[in-house]
Amino acid sequence: MKTTLLAIVAALAVLLGYVTLYTVDEAEQAIVVQFGEPIGDVINEPGLKVKLPWQKVRFFDKRLLVWDGDVTQIPTLGREFILVDTTARWRITDPLLFLTSVRDEAGARTRLDDIVDSVVRDMVSSTELEEIVRSKDWEVDVDELDDPALAERSDVNLQKQPKLGRELLETGILERARDSMPALGIELDDVRIKRVNYIESVRRQVESRMTAERQSIAERFRSEGRGRSQEILGNMERDLRRIRSEAARDAEKIRGEADAEATRIYGEAFGADAEFYAFFRTLESYRALGENSTLMLKADSDFFRFLEEAQLQ
Repeated sequence: MKTTLLAIVAALAVLLGYVTLYTVDEAEQAIVVQFGEPIGDVINEPGLKVKLPWQKVRFFDKRLLVWDGDVTQIPTLGREFILVDTTARWRITDPLLFLTSVRDEAGARTRLDDIVDSVVRDMVSSTELEEIVRSKDWEVDVDELDDPALAERSDVNLQKQPKLGRELLETGILERARDSMPALGIELDDVRIKRVNYIESVRRQVESRMTAERQSIAERFRSEGRGRSQEILGNMERDLRRIRSEAARDAEKIRGEADAEATRIYGEAFGADAEFYAFFRTLESYRALGENSTLMLKADSDFFRFLEEAQLQ
């Protein structure tokens, strides 16, 4: 009997502890709610806490929370339709006001959807595309571009300095969106544009234009290559003609020098022994005659003198 009583008392104590005791984590803050209405102050200190059995406890995260907006189609000031993907970081600073205004994190994200998306749409639609995609310190050295054709494009000014830039645009969005946060018990810590892209129809047009530009650049390179090829071939032909001309000139020069030297040697030989020189030249003439050669000469011509003398001997 006594054991049974102790067991009942222990069970009641456990049940009472279950409905009256709760713990608050270091990363949480809590509010006790009675019949749907908050009771007492916000509990920020971690540890074991006590409440009445009919009361409930609502817990709220102290840490930074993430909000990711839907990808939104927005026209810029220049009427370019782009897709903007935005994210934000926020925290609950006043749990009591947060509970009475948005109830929970799901309600808070719904309100953030309305507020931040609205501010982003207003800011982007009043801003040029260059301001959205470029930073304040944007600087391009046209002379150092890998593709010189980019500097020649009429639709893009690469040297235009942004007035705001992506960072100041995000700062402006953050400041405007923050104005509505205190009434919700929320502090908006940061807003960032994660991604900017053209809508599908514009993207296809941009891709077609990029393809046409690349084809134009490729054709220009091919044209320059053909021109350079013709220039190299022309230089080669000119060099070949010059080399052939110089070779022919040098050959004629050498041939002339050889003839002059031969003439000199013949002259020296003639001066040394005129009779022998005449005999030698005549023999060379005989050798030059072919088997079927025909000459019309007088009988007393000097051309046959040595042959006649050889027959007489």
